[in-house]
Amino acid sequence: MSLNSHLEELKRKHTNLSQAVETAQRAPASEDLEVVALKKQKLRLKEEISRLSS
Repeated sequence: MSLNSHLEELKRKHTNLSQAVETAQRAPASEDLEVVALKKQKLRLKEEISRLSS
């Protein structure tokens, strides 16, 4: 897998996590811990994207 395709895959996952966080925050029955876990995953992906892009 090339670096560009890896970055694109990470960006796609980041976008999917953003949507999952928004959905979880809107759902009245969602657990706060679930939202926190999704946000942490999203942050790790963002950090990896930044690291690989520089």
